Amino acid sequence: MSKTLAIIGASYLQRPLVERAKQMGLRTICFAWAEGAVCRDICDAFYPISITEKEEILQVCRQEHIDGVCTIASDVAAPTVAYVAEQMGLTGNSYEAAVRANNKFAMRNAFMAAGVPCPAYHVCQNADEMEKVDVQFPVIVKPTDRSGSLGITKVSNEADLRRAITIAVAHSFEHEALVEQFIEGREISVEFISYGGKHYPLQITDKVTTEAPHFVELAHHQPAELTEEQYKAIYALTQKALNALGVTNGASHSEYKITATGEIYVMEIGARMGGDFIGSDLVRLSTGYDFVQGVIQVALGQFEKPVRTLCKYSGVYFLSADTARVKDYIDHKDAYPEIVMAEQTCETLRHVNCSSERSGYFIYQADHKFKI
Repeated sequence: MSKTLAIIGASYLQRPLVERAKQMGLRTICFAWAEGAVCRDICDAFYPISITEKEEILQVCRQEHIDGVCTIASDVAAPTVAYVAEQMGLTGNSYEAAVRANNKFAMRNAFMAAGVPCPAYHVCQNADEMEKVDVQFPVIVKPTDRSGSLGITKVSNEADLRRAITIAVAHSFEHEALVEQFIEGREISVEFISYGGKHYPLQITDKVTTEAPHFVELAHHQPAELTEEQYKAIYALTQKALNALGVTNGASHSEYKITATGEIYVMEIGARMGGDFIGSDLVRLSTGYDFVQGVIQVALGQFEKPVRTLCKYSGVYFLSADTARVKDYIDHKDAYPEIVMAEQTCETLRHVNCSSERSGYFIYQADHKFKI
């Protein structure tokens, strides 16, 4: 009898997870609101329950006698995954750790306590709370509990701070905003997979974003152009940060800034693989390691240590008004053997304020960085 895997979420983000699980011969059940649940047509059972309704999901998972529970690329789903796993004695992070990794304020507190370098920060529920704080501009204002560049603003003066806090609070589930020191530097992200408290590095990604005020990702490239010493330092710091959060099992996606003088700051860590095709596609294309399969194996308690079988370059370029030239590559993808996947998802090209406003993408694999 095939094992049953519960997947928290059913949007396009979870599609690679459902497809890979089915290829592995697993029975899949998904939980999400019906609207936008593209996985409902490919999973074996679908339950129209909000991914934050952890008690209701737990009850169904017990009835379904699941063997594992997971998600990919979803911060919001991670605490529910951990709660179900903890309550059912399955492999996963503790609920406490998942909540800590899902809230940027709690995360910063854990980093500070462990001596993990991160920006200075304050949390507030409205702008009035910041009046007695000596704010050193510029700062970044963001919701404490969202991803995808949602509600993020760079602020350079007092006049704009109130508006930025109002926007961040409005986007936050907890109605809280994080006001943090702006770190000038290069952006990278790091993918790890963990099992039983042991952490295994997979890849580091160079990130290209829009400029201030919103910093929306426009491209990702693997491997990052760093020295061997930088790789070692970043991997060591990631392990320290994961331990500070209490992350023990599954994927993690860490975001860093590297200053012009070489200082490394941890910006945030999610207890899930990176979105934007980083975890679902780019890691496999650059290293040969099937990250999605690894997440499933962890959830089922059948983990195998990652093995790199490729040394390739991979990446993704996103289409927007800021990157209109990407459209030509999408339209003529067959002319470029490096392009493995391409899609225009919206006819309108916009100047993006968050990642959901991008209009398409193409993914490449090559023996060199594919520059356009």
